[in-house]
Amino acid sequence: MDLNLNRADYLQVGVTSQKTMKLLPASKHRATQKVVIGDQDGVVMCFGVKKGEAVAVFKTLPGQKIARLELGGVLNTPQEKIFIATGSEIRGFTKRGKQFLSFETNLTESIKAMHISGSDLFLSASYIYNHYCDCKDQHYYLSGDKINDIICFPVERLPRITPVLACQDRVLRVLQGSDLMYEVEVPGPPTVLALYNGNGGDSGEDLLFGTSDGKLGLIQITTSNPIHKWEIRNEKKRGGILCIDSFDIMGDGVKELLVGRDDGMVEVYSFDNANEPVLRFDQTLSESITSIQGGCVGKDGYDEIVVSTYSGWVTGLTTEPVHKESGPGEELKINQEMQNKISSLRSELEHLQYKVLQEREKYQQSSQSSKAKSAVPSFSVNDKFILNKDDASYSLILEVQTAIDNVLIQSDVPIDLLDVDKNSAVVSFSSCDSESNDNFLLATYRCQANTTRLELKIRSIEGQYGTLQAYVTPRIQPKTCQVHQYQIKPLSLHQRTHFIDHDRPMNTLTLTGQFSFAEVHSWVVFCLPEVPEKPPSGEGVTFYFQNTFLDTQLESTYRKGEGVFKSDNISTISILKDVLSKEATKRKINLNISYEINEVSVKHTLKLIHPKLEYQLLLAKKVQLIDALKELQVHEGNTDFLIPEYRCILEEADHLQEEYKKQPAHLERLYG
Repeated sequence: MDLNLNRADYLQVGVTSQKTMKLLPASKHRATQKVVIGDQDGVVMCFGVKKGEAVAVFKTLPGQKIARLELGGVLNTPQEKIFIATGSEIRGFTKRGKQFLSFETNLTESIKAMHISGSDLFLSASYIYNHYCDCKDQHYYLSGDKINDIICFPVERLPRITPVLACQDRVLRVLQGSDLMYEVEVPGPPTVLALYNGNGGDSGEDLLFGTSDGKLGLIQITTSNPIHKWEIRNEKKRGGILCIDSFDIMGDGVKELLVGRDDGMVEVYSFDNANEPVLRFDQTLSESITSIQGGCVGKDGYDEIVVSTYSGWVTGLTTEPVHKESGPGEELKINQEMQNKISSLRSELEHLQYKVLQEREKYQQSSQSSKAKSAVPSFSVNDKFILNKDDASYSLILEVQTAIDNVLIQSDVPIDLLDVDKNSAVVSFSSCDSESNDNFLLATYRCQANTTRLELKIRSIEGQYGTLQAYVTPRIQPKTCQVHQYQIKPLSLHQRTHFIDHDRPMNTLTLTGQFSFAEVHSWVVFCLPEVPEKPPSGEGVTFYFQNTFLDTQLESTYRKGEGVFKSDNISTISILKDVLSKEATKRKINLNISYEINEVSVKHTLKLIHPKLEYQLLLAKKVQLIDALKELQVHEGNTDFLIPEYRCILEEADHLQEEYKKQPAHLERLYG
């Protein structure tokens, strides 16, 4: 069964954060619902749709940015009270917009995630989780890494309160009270959690998670151990997942899974007989999807998927057909409706153009007067710099609330820019004089009209570290630019993992000296990606890493006065030795450095590199042969005379060239 959905844009609010839009429950089955949304200007707006137009129910005054918006109420009644998290405060509104709660939590940082269930309130700032009941402090937990999302299983279905934290170090932490019950490893940093089917599924313990590298999975969280049900790997290389909802959009009595991603992709999965998800529908919008909900907004009786995007658009993908079936009398009526709509849009447009002219004149006058303060327009940029495990490259994603004019990329370390298929921007490189001014890369991306999101792919070289800078200039007057900086770390291609193979031959580097736990932790943060900025609680800590390019591994264990680093790759140890001794010298700390080199490890690492080298060499050879073979083919008219190996190269020519183009300096890297 195919799903046909038609797009309808309802209105635009300010820039929105993840999970800040909800649909209020309907008064009766399949009646239209009101939409409530909170933006980064601090405004909460509730609106309904009448005759295709958005009509406001209420709108609050601006304030601090809204990080989350949830619905709550007494258990087993319609959840129609609106709760927002802004700064370190929780506010509650009725569906009419009357504020009935203002609760200042004792958190020192801004609230990042929230979940509400009856009179229980679950909150997290970056590393801290708090549970309140009737606004009274109940439980507290300090997480080892940043908390991205938080959820609790339905208390009306399970005898216990089980909060789950989605943490940046690829772990779901399952709590009981203020204690950690157990950890569940997931295949990527989890960004969003949702209850399966909206209620935890048959068991009440089924939990959906989405990761920042676009993977999706279902886990049953029992009291003793997790049961992994299914997982969707991100084969199509789509964006990270920001929001999930369950809703029966196909009308077959079974809820489908709605997913919104940060590259603007909206997906609908239905479930086959074996309860495995199957992709039924996808549509891409031009910017990241911050919230997704299934319901009925535009017209009674027509279900739809409502999404909010980063720049604040609320858009519906509705099952309502665009072309109505009509008799002769109906046609006139529809035409008349259309005519009225067009004329009202025209007059609105004229009014807006007039307003823009007025404001422009006003700005000219104020900026030319002698008392003028420089009025630089501010705009918000949503950026992400993440390591991709599959091809050992970094993705830099820049999203601006208005159209981008150009982005200038500058780097003081040698890096390669790789091709991204989704990009429509024109790139031009400037020659660099790296001797005199530390410029190794200068590239400009000129974007086409209405591009609000740009994705770049970068590959760095381990051991060479520094800063990558992106200068973002949007299409707004007067011209203005924002600079964003990204650190390229000495061991930039290492990724955190939770298990390593202890049987490999290891080289060891040992540091001892008069340094504190916080100091040695700050050095490790400087060297390696994906390490939490705050030192973990406790006397010492062990982190495991895997090199995404070569599959070698690193184990780092350190505490006050001592650090031990073990790796099967001697280069990793040598980079660590150089950087750590530099950092210690900067702070005038005397280090004793000793290392044990395992001769077998060199052979072992070469064995790991060998198949990769062989593959790349073969690829390069094949690509060199393509032109000559094509000439022969044209000359002879067919390929029957070629040996099977050459025929195969010709058949796969496009694929081979594409792969070769995607990995420009792969061979040199491996030689290095």
